[in-house]
Amino acid sequence: MAEQATPVSSNPGYRAARGIAATLRSAGYDAYLAGGCVRDLLLGLEPKDYDVATSATPEAVLQLFPDKKALTVGAHFGVVLICEPNNGEPNDSEPNSISTEIATFRHDGSYSDGRRPDTVEFSSSPREDVLRRDFTINGMLLDPAVYDRTGNAAQATLDYVHGREDLAARIIRAIGDPAQRFAEDKLRMLRAVRFAARLNFAIEPATAAAIRQLASEITVVSPERIRDEITLILTEGGARPGFELLDSLGLLPHILPEITRLHGVQQPPEYHPEGDVWIHTMLLLEKLPVDASPTLAWGSLLHDVGKPATFRPPDPANPNDRIRFNGHVEVGVRIAEHILHRLHFSNDESEQIVALVKNHMRFADIMHMRESTLKRFLRLPHFDEHLALHRIDCLSSHADLSLYDFAKQRYETAPIEALLPKPLLTGRELIAAGYQPGPRFKKMLEAAEDAQLEGLVTTEAEALRFVQERFGVALKPSS
Repeated sequence: MAEQATPVSSNPGYRAARGIAATLRSAGYDAYLAGGCVRDLLLGLEPKDYDVATSATPEAVLQLFPDKKALTVGAHFGVVLICEPNNGEPNDSEPNSISTEIATFRHDGSYSDGRRPDTVEFSSSPREDVLRRDFTINGMLLDPAVYDRTGNAAQATLDYVHGREDLAARIIRAIGDPAQRFAEDKLRMLRAVRFAARLNFAIEPATAAAIRQLASEITVVSPERIRDEITLILTEGGARPGFELLDSLGLLPHILPEITRLHGVQQPPEYHPEGDVWIHTMLLLEKLPVDASPTLAWGSLLHDVGKPATFRPPDPANPNDRIRFNGHVEVGVRIAEHILHRLHFSNDESEQIVALVKNHMRFADIMHMRESTLKRFLRLPHFDEHLALHRIDCLSSHADLSLYDFAKQRYETAPIEALLPKPLLTGRELIAAGYQPGPRFKKMLEAAEDAQLEGLVTTEAEALRFVQERFGVALKPSS
């Protein structure tokens, strides 16, 4: 287990949390850094955020920070969010303001809905607070004063659950009875998979057995929470092992049965020597970059989701025939739309993910496209994601990147005004030329734009003559 040799005192999130803990301690309360930030510090990783656990009640916390923006985001659960300005130079990792979550030590009552405790009782005991948390590697506390003084996270850590031992052994283990932990909050089953995949850890046998036993109950979790957890699995760097774990633990059939159906769907070996659609998709997920956009990640997962329903074996009477998936793109689009609706994706995200599924096969024709068709293709929104998907799609099958290289070169060298030029004709010019507004206008303007993209016309007059030759001169001038 790696440990950082020096404190992360330059990190604004750490500075904010350390200051909050110092204020709480000076007022007579216990206060520690808690949860994932402690795990990451012990692993030598840079935490994304820092949380504080304290014996102070939410009311006491609010009284201690009257000059800071404080939000009671979960007062019932003892959670206060303190926001303060970032005095350093803001950037993507150091925003204009720093938010620190402060949670009062507590123990929970029963979880009748499998999502949140019915009641909570505040506590003054850090040990009691730790024992209600999810996994041992997330159940450690750290004294920032000791950490600043020694530069050693291990010496500054309070560990009631042997989390350091499990970190060293690279194990995900539920705190206490795993079945009870997962019964309390079913989402913890997905979180176990996410941590195992991201950290390349194994899930301890009893914890894994409890997940298999309770897997069908994952459906009580809201679609939004499931969506967000799967997105993290896809984008934190462990997409393939994450989905293989979801599958082996029995969770996948209950959250994404459409992906389970990829198993055993054979593909033509001349195009897919790697194996069936499941293997191809796993190889593709393996190549997703860390912090890939959610839309690219989901587009990659769903790009071949239409293949199981369209599988057609080769005709035994035709020795030259092969496995085919006629219409798999169109079917895949419909299945993807259903999944995205079920998981409550935003309209913008759904539109881009569906576009990735819809267009992923168009690269096969890219060298034979008319110039206007190619330019319309290259100007699709977020075309860089279409390129990225095509690249890992090829690398996960035949490994021929010639079409990718061609598309990338054209995309990167084409100025935007060449892909999306100012139209030479609009409806106004057509009306002025005597054409009556109607359904034909769309076809006429599209034809004029195609000619413009092809370089056949360069002026308004030339574009109008082109339309007149293609669609006929207006019968009578507009008055």
